[in-house]
Amino acid sequence: MKFPKFSDLILFEDDDIIVVNKPPFISSLDEREGGEINMLRLAKQYTADAQICHRLDKETSGALIIAKNPEAYRDVSIQFEKRRVKKVYHAVIDGTHVFESLLIDLPILNVGKGNVTISRQEGKRAETWFQSLKYFKHYTLVECRPVTGRMHQIRIHLATQRASIAGDEMYKGQQVFLSKIKRKYILGKDQEELPIMKRFALHAYEVSFKLPSGRDITVHAPYPKDFETLLKLLEKFDS
Repeated sequence: MKFPKFSDLILFEDDDIIVVNKPPFISSLDEREGGEINMLRLAKQYTADAQICHRLDKETSGALIIAKNPEAYRDVSIQFEKRRVKKVYHAVIDGTHVFESLLIDLPILNVGKGNVTISRQEGKRAETWFQSLKYFKHYTLVECRPVTGRMHQIRIHLATQRASIAGDEMYKGQQVFLSKIKRKYILGKDQEELPIMKRFALHAYEVSFKLPSGRDITVHAPYPKDFETLLKLLEKFDS
C-alpha cells in the first residue's frame, strides 16, 4: 500500500492545530504489533510534538484533529471531555431506512480485544443522532452525529436498528457488489467478483470546535475515492 504524503492530507493548519483527511486503512495511533505506519507517526515526522486528539477506526476515513503542541492538545482534549467538539459522519447503510432526527441512546460496554456490546446494566452512556440524507433501492446514505465518543459507537448503534453499515462484517453489514445493484451484470468465467468498497462505508465528514486562539472552526473532509465511487454507482444503478 502506498502511503500518502502527510502534507497532502492537510485540510486546515495554524500554529496549534492540524486537521487532516485521514485515509482509510491507516490506524490513528500505534497498534499492538507496532510495526506499521499510523497517523501519529506521519504527523510526528511533519511536526515533532504532534499528538492525535481523538481516534478514528482504522477503516474509517475523514477529519482527524492533531495538536502541534502540548497546550493545544490539552485545550482540545478538554473540549472533547465537555462534548464541545461536534462531529458529523456519513455512512452508507444496508436497506432503506427513514431516520428523521432519530436519537439512539443505548449504553455501550467495552468488553476488550476491540469488541463492544450494548449493556443497559454496565455500559457507559452513548448517544448518536441519525438523519437519512439520500435513499437508494437497497441502501441509505445517513448522517450520524455522535454526542459521546464510545468505541464503535456509530457502528453498533446502527446495527441495533437492523441498519448495519455496508461492508461492516463485524456488525452483520453486507459487502456491496455491483452484481447486486446492476441488472444483467455478467461476471466473466472464473472471475471472482470483488466488493465495490474493501472496507465499511463510514467517513468522518466534518468536525467543529474552538481553536486555542479562540476562533470557532468547522472543517469539512471530502469523500475519499472509494466512498465517492460507491455513491456514484448507487446513484447510477440503485436509485
